[in-house]
Amino acid sequence: VQLVESGGDLAQPGGSLRLSCAASGFIFRNNDMNWIRQAPGKGLEWISGIKYDGSSSKYSSAVMGRFTISRDNAKNMLYLQMNGLKPEDTAVYYCAKSTELSLPPRGQGTQVIVSS
Repeated sequence: VQLVESGGDLAQPGGSLRLSCAASGFIFRNNDMNWIRQAPGKGLEWISGIKYDGSSSKYSSAVMGRFTISRDNAKNMLYLQMNGLKPEDTAVYYCAKSTELSLPPRGQGTQVIVSS
């Protein structure tokens, strides 16, 4: 299993970013997927999940209405569109299989910094 996150950057409050996760080494289209994050000095926080076929998604209260999770099973890609960014969204963002949420993230993550 390999998960490679990208797209993190420095953004201003109220700005937008789109994160990507390239998946390989497993049958991506058969797996529910998630985005989790780790803010400086804090533990891992689940923020969003999507069913294997993209038929439904869920969000934490911290990001609901601002973030949108999506996937492209033909490309083995997972995405997170982040709008209305806040300083408290500053974190390293990871993607993860639902079956591996209790494990440490596999990828290196992608850093998002929200600051003016």
